[in-house]
Amino acid sequence: MDTLLLTGFPGFLGSALLPKLLDRRPDAAALCLVQPQHLATACDRAAELQDEHPHLRDRIQLVPGDITAAGLGLEERARARLDDVTEVWHLAAVYDLAVPAEVAHRVNVGGTARVLDLCAGLPRLSRMQYVSTCYVSGRYDGEFGEDDLDRGQPFRNHYESTKHAAERLVRDAMAGGLAATIYRPGIVVGDSRTGDTQKFDGPYFIAGFLRRQPGPVALVPRVGDPDAVRVCLVPRDFVVDAMDLLSVRPESVGRTYALTDPRPPTAREVVDAFAARLGKRVVWVPLPLGPTHALIDRVPGLERLFGLPAEAVDYFASPTTYSTRNTTAELAGTGVRCPPFDEYAGRLVDFMRDHREIGSKAMV
Repeated sequence: MDTLLLTGFPGFLGSALLPKLLDRRPDAAALCLVQPQHLATACDRAAELQDEHPHLRDRIQLVPGDITAAGLGLEERARARLDDVTEVWHLAAVYDLAVPAEVAHRVNVGGTARVLDLCAGLPRLSRMQYVSTCYVSGRYDGEFGEDDLDRGQPFRNHYESTKHAAERLVRDAMAGGLAATIYRPGIVVGDSRTGDTQKFDGPYFIAGFLRRQPGPVALVPRVGDPDAVRVCLVPRDFVVDAMDLLSVRPESVGRTYALTDPRPPTAREVVDAFAARLGKRVVWVPLPLGPTHALIDRVPGLERLFGLPAEAVDYFASPTTYSTRNTTAELAGTGVRCPPFDEYAGRLVDFMRDHREIGSKAMV
């Protein structure tokens, strides 16, 4: 039986993507590489998916492993199935703006190198699907194209620099003959229809900051021009629908797709939409980016008071926009579209208010 090897399950994207992939590939099964500490969660999630989608029964196998280990740390029983692998999906990464350099490099760069090494030895592999990020752009000043990678851009954190280095490894392998497709999601938020998410980070920090302020007025630091800065948001359902569709198209081999809103909201539109849902009136307080970042980073208690890490502040003064020409052209006429932010912003806030037990940490 054809087998998909998937890293990053039961993460936020992997959990939603897996049933779609198997639905589109009715004769295939999935071999999901799971870190041992996440096996119990993965088992629960796989059981939920099989209850929701009966066609998945007996088609998902969870195996312990580690993308940073030789051979991905797969046990002998799991390695015996590698000869059946026809497609590799590499989603696993550290999604944390404040990740230390050593961890980021070991997981994002080293892990991708290990996956590529494995791909080189798979006898039936026909395709690799790699999930990168729009933020390989770093702090590029201007529009960053889907075919761009090295534009002399500086990086704001180790997450950006190591995802850039990892995508470079994938592109080098593609130049050497690997059939692969690269997907670059923006800042992935909850489902546009339900608001469902596994973590509250990115723009959710702003919603939480607004919500915690007493009274009807909320003060918001203005670290950049809120009418010029575009926030690269994208709901999860669009990302997984687009990857699912693009992944089976022969013409997508060798291509890179920016999976983000082609008409992204401004920073003011994001803040105003959240504030309106929370019944707040916003007052912008001009603050220089550098000192604001430094204060939140270094003064004890300020990060907790603001409710967002210093690294997140940088993205509200970002000079980068993203071309989605490849994505828009490829999805034209398919019915898969990124909904406008104002269509789903309220659902994100409602879900956040109703699920206070969810935190900001993603799976590693």
